[in-house]
Amino acid sequence: MRRTSIIAIVISCVFSLTSFSSLLAQPIRGVWITNVASDALRSREQIQKTVRRCKEYGFNHLFVVVWNGGYTLYPSRVQKKYIGIDQHPDFAGRDPLQEIVAEAHAQGLKVHAWFEFGFSYAHRDSNNRWLQRYPDWVGRNNKGELLQKNGFFWWNSLHPGPQQLLLSLVTEVVRRYDVDGIQGDDRLPAMPAEGGYDAYTQQRYAAAHGGVAPPQDPRQKQWLQWKADQLSAFGKRLYDAVKSIRSNCMVSWAPSIYPWSKEEYLQDWPAWLEGGYADALFPQLYRYNSSAYETLLKQLQQQIPPTKRGRVFPGMLTSLGDGYQASDTLMQQFISLNRRYGFEGEVFFYYETLNRTSIPLYKN
Repeated sequence: MRRTSIIAIVISCVFSLTSFSSLLAQPIRGVWITNVASDALRSREQIQKTVRRCKEYGFNHLFVVVWNGGYTLYPSRVQKKYIGIDQHPDFAGRDPLQEIVAEAHAQGLKVHAWFEFGFSYAHRDSNNRWLQRYPDWVGRNNKGELLQKNGFFWWNSLHPGPQQLLLSLVTEVVRRYDVDGIQGDDRLPAMPAEGGYDAYTQQRYAAAHGGVAPPQDPRQKQWLQWKADQLSAFGKRLYDAVKSIRSNCMVSWAPSIYPWSKEEYLQDWPAWLEGGYADALFPQLYRYNSSAYETLLKQLQQQIPPTKRGRVFPGMLTSLGDGYQASDTLMQQFISLNRRYGFEGEVFFYYETLNRTSIPLYKN
């Protein structure tokens, strides 16, 4: 390789690392923006209002849903290939992801594409388009039933079919949009611990264990860890795929609290952080009072190595679609507790909090 080519590669790598580090140069003050129980993405005008409000309230990172209810919110060539529909019908004729990237960047705010549904293909719909088209992808419990939990129906997250779909959707976004990051949450990479009893996974497990079938107890320690390890490997695969396209694109995860995350959804996220495939981590410390929240913060502080502390930011429950709204006092208590325990930023769930509070949560 010629010397000039090597120098160009080195300069490119340094530039990419500098660009990525700039994303964490300031503490993350983030907010999740979804299309459920919110009009934040309903129109271009509403997006402009959403971005202005986020800016006024001192937020600098927007985590915007792009995959929900088994549909992409943006027009997707990948989804079109799989099911013949390129976009969520509520957003047909628009590209809300492109709109919010343009508006946010004009205001100096970062945008992360949030794949909220992850490996879940439907909510309270046992016969939807994905199931009809790809029946071999579905997860199964130890009774052979469709894998579901809390109303969500799940693919077998270890199957190469849905894995390739999620990889293709994520890399499509990274290639086509000037997003600053992509994010998976408590459904990516994840699967209910009750899963693993479909034919594909049972055969794969047996092949790796001398022909022995998986235990009938879905939470048997070794069996549960094996499933979690397969999902961790997929998380690394997704991380590497993003970085191969654009190394300065942040890859973040917003899992449940640990160890509940592994016991219930096979998310062994301390391994992701230690393994280097989590640029940032936003554990969902969802509690309704400061005492319970502080208990989780203490646990989190003990779970994170000091050298990784700057990559971890608590996720806070501040409102829900059912009308719940944390008081201004409680939100300020959450933020103060985060600082007391060494966490320099956080993410609010969700945007409607800003429409229900009377004070700026941060000062610009």
